[in-house]
Amino acid sequence: MTLEQRSVIVLPGYMNSGDGHWQTRWEARYPNFSRVPMRDWDHPVCEEWCDTLDATIAASKTPVLFAAHSLGCLTVAFWAARHASKDALAKVAGALLVALPDPAGPGFPADAAGFDDVPMLTLPFPSIVVASTDDPYGGVPFSQACAAAWGSRWENIGPRGHINADSGLGEWDEGQRWLGSMA
Repeated sequence: MTLEQRSVIVLPGYMNSGDGHWQTRWEARYPNFSRVPMRDWDHPVCEEWCDTLDATIAASKTPVLFAAHSLGCLTVAFWAARHASKDALAKVAGALLVALPDPAGPGFPADAAGFDDVPMLTLPFPSIVVASTDDPYGGVPFSQACAAAWGSRWENIGPRGHINADSGLGEWDEGQRWLGSMA
């Protein structure tokens, strides 16, 4: 299957992803990409975000890929470890997990609840963790440790900040290829 033949669940992080963000650009480009409808992007609660993700997957008629950024990546890990049913897990073809934030880091949002103690268990689907060498919210050692524990391939894209709209990635073709490699 190609990227265009999968349902791609776009899972932004804290405060959502704005107009210039690669996630928003991908959604505009591909009709099969849809954003998880979180109730509150500014006050994330892990349990609620996992429940919303689970409902989104349940509603999908086709296998899904995750295109997750920041806190969305942690949501995927918590969902897979503690919330997902076998039927839901069977629908997941892969996950692109970009710019993991470290809950113990100084930049982690104070109003994000329940994201401590990140599950360090193998994800039951293929995944790629993408990191930047100068991400203010999560360092290379944290992202490497998560990738190793989750059984994910780890990719370093150099100094690109939080790998968001400010990173100047535009359509981010490399990220689309990585996501497509799991399709």
